[in-house]
Amino acid sequence: MKVGLCVASKIDDLDYVVRAEELGYSSAWFADSQMIWSDVYACLAVAATRTSSIRIGTGVSVVGTRVAPVTAAAIATINRLAPGRTFLGIGNGNTAWRLMGHKPVALAEFEEYVRVVRTLLDGEEADFASRGKTTKIQFETAHLGYLDLDHHIPIYVSGFGPRSQEMAGRYGDGLVTSMPNHPAFFDRAWVNVQRGADSVGRALTKETFPTCSLTAACVLRAGEDLRSDRVIDTLGSMVISGYHYSYDQVRNYGTEPPRHLADGWEEYCALVESVPEERRHRRIHVGHCMWLEPDERKFVTPERIRTACLVGSGSEIVEQLEAMERAGLTEVMLLPSLEKQDEALADVSREVLAKF
Repeated sequence: MKVGLCVASKIDDLDYVVRAEELGYSSAWFADSQMIWSDVYACLAVAATRTSSIRIGTGVSVVGTRVAPVTAAAIATINRLAPGRTFLGIGNGNTAWRLMGHKPVALAEFEEYVRVVRTLLDGEEADFASRGKTTKIQFETAHLGYLDLDHHIPIYVSGFGPRSQEMAGRYGDGLVTSMPNHPAFFDRAWVNVQRGADSVGRALTKETFPTCSLTAACVLRAGEDLRSDRVIDTLGSMVISGYHYSYDQVRNYGTEPPRHLADGWEEYCALVESVPEERRHRRIHVGHCMWLEPDERKFVTPERIRTACLVGSGSEIVEQLEAMERAGLTEVMLLPSLEKQDEALADVSREVLAKF
């Protein structure tokens, strides 16, 4: 099991990633959401020059905010700075698009986007459709060092539902997702990945197909429980991000809220809907994965912490990770709150990574 980080991209604050490399973390997944974070590729470029071994990439780059050739050129440029340790996580942009009041792109557009990016990164000629016209395109000067296509750039397809997870099986080098920390949820995701692979004749195994899940971790101290202010301050932003995602899913697609959020659902909706409709899309994602708003603190319960996060003694967190590893998950990326990220980084390194 690899343990990496998800990074809330901030161009002048990358000491966190340098320290993560020193402490033995496997990867840094830089988040991409233009209304709240610095440009992801600018951050990756700086990180590439300040690190030497940690894998770096997007977690995840958003379909539609850049056309496919721009994304391919951007990550191939980073690969020039960090050859062999660059990867591309790519998704349809729940937060990036929602914060502008728009739905993420449709899955058909997502799939076509991934196809074009993969073709270009493989150094091949791609059919590219834009503005009602399809043309053939290819990187013209990669051989002169403007880009690095020689070192393979793995594409992790972001998949939260069956169809996008199937897409990962068809086109991806890996799957990136976020799921409750229970092996049964990974088993369901793998069935979908396998179905997608079977549809195009790919032979994938859990051992050879990388899979990563977004979560957060907090090592408990002596006498501490899940109601501790420190624990809530560390993990609350991750717990509430589940409400952010679920609220949009329920109101746009008519789905039911997840079971672990159901008993506080109406109260949470009333909180969000106290903001006028024309600005509500911004209220939904306030503090997204970075901090916990005071009026949302009540929703961070022990049950929801256990569902969304890794928590316990160092040995207990190791056991949780090993259970997921036995199910087939190969990596987790951790995203604690900004306030507690340095503390969590050190605690997990000392109490969890050191015990693997």
